Amino acid sequence: MILTFRNFLIIVLFSILLSNPAKAQPRTGRFIDVSVGLAVTVPDDNIDVVGRGFSAQGEYVFGLSRWIGIRPYAGIILTSADKYREYEKDYKVTSKAFLVGGKARICAPIPWVAPYFETGIGASIGSFETYTSLTDQKKNGILMHIPLSMGLAIGRKHNFDFGVTYYFTPSAEQASGGWIFGFTFPLQ
Repeated sequence: MILTFRNFLIIVLFSILLSNPAKAQPRTGRFIDVSVGLAVTVPDDNIDVVGRGFSAQGEYVFGLSRWIGIRPYAGIILTSADKYREYEKDYKVTSKAFLVGGKARICAPIPWVAPYFETGIGASIGSFETYTSLTDQKKNGILMHIPLSMGLAIGRKHNFDFGVTYYFTPSAEQASGGWIFGFTFPLQ
């Protein structure tokens, strides 16, 4: 079957109309979402340098509807230079920062496994180093970042999260983030 624009549009419309009664976003209301994960930091230029470490984050969730939620967050990311690349010992990319900001989540209406996408704006407070053949940056203090996350809310009540989250820090010329696993619990 050849997928024309018309066929694609019909499939999308039927998917939206037929999936409307499904539950995707965690229930409406207020929740706490706690997540931890393995973190990496990579430079903006396409140099094969990476910092590895740990990340943790907490979110206060306002579930506005089953599709959309607002999420103020606070977290920490700690990455250090990869010590196993001795041939590139002058290259490194690291982040040691406290993160704070707000995101909006859009969920697809699928029971048990709800894919989601999040973005927003925030501030990183800490130290950032990006040393490659094209970049020579060391920043300390408060820097703006743009969070971007994709993942799956899993379970009957979508209490578990598994996904990828990144914080793009343009002034430090790097992105930090990684794989996360989270748990959501209601406040009411």
